[in-house]
Amino acid sequence: MPFDYEAKANARHKQQTALRIGIVGFGTFGQFLAKRLISQGHKVIATSRGDYFELAQSLGVHFFQDADDFAEEHPEVVILASSILSTEAVLNSLPVQRLKRSTLFVDVLSVKEFPKRLFLAKLPAQMDILCTHPMFGPDSGSGSWNNLNFMYEKVRIGAGANRRKRFFEREGCKMVEMSCEEHDRQAASTQFITHTVGRVLGAMELQATPIDTRGFKSLLDLVSNTTNDSFELYYGLFMYNQAKLERLGYAFDAVKKQLLARLHELARKQIGFDAASASSKRKNG
Repeated sequence: MPFDYEAKANARHKQQTALRIGIVGFGTFGQFLAKRLISQGHKVIATSRGDYFELAQSLGVHFFQDADDFAEEHPEVVILASSILSTEAVLNSLPVQRLKRSTLFVDVLSVKEFPKRLFLAKLPAQMDILCTHPMFGPDSGSGSWNNLNFMYEKVRIGAGANRRKRFFEREGCKMVEMSCEEHDRQAASTQFITHTVGRVLGAMELQATPIDTRGFKSLLDLVSNTTNDSFELYYGLFMYNQAKLERLGYAFDAVKKQLLARLHELARKQIGFDAASASSKRKNG
């Protein structure tokens, strides 16, 4: 009986805190969020340029290919999960005037200043804005989200919107409040470098062996986590971090020069040793 009572209490709590959440952009990350939201009892609807009707249905998501039909469902929260490069076009195509004025808009892009400026410029003043970056994805966040970093800035949040952002807190994420500008200063470049190194190692087709060190296993994990993300995500990071690619190239060149310098030094010593040995043999002969 106590277990039955507890189960009923949990069900009531889920029902009371359930939200109608709309996801715009139903690619890999949108699907990843939808699964977790549904598991917490929220009603999830989605729209995307592609036809994800059957996939969405299998997840328990109501899918609308027409953005007007999506807006008519009046989600309390709209999560923009499109690629960085398509975000502005996607937002422009969304009939925001058909949404409730109290709608909370959330973005989950890997860069933050851009969506913040875009939301402030395009969304009605009555709508709430929360810019976020879950510092994990479908691979690194496939299990528990406990203690995984979740960056956010409450750009424009009314009293009622605070309740709507607590989903990530309840999932155990480590909530890090930070301005979008500070996020991009700290994280955008490191993300690009991480993804670049992961993709370079992926191109080398590294394989696990029976005698792998922990360091090598970490590299294989990096390859898996980065190459499973879409190229659009990587290219979007590149567009905002083009100077970092040049710096990365300089760094590779510096390391290569260091290796070649040592090789040349050893070669000179070997040549000197061989010459001395030959001279000694001639004298002895």
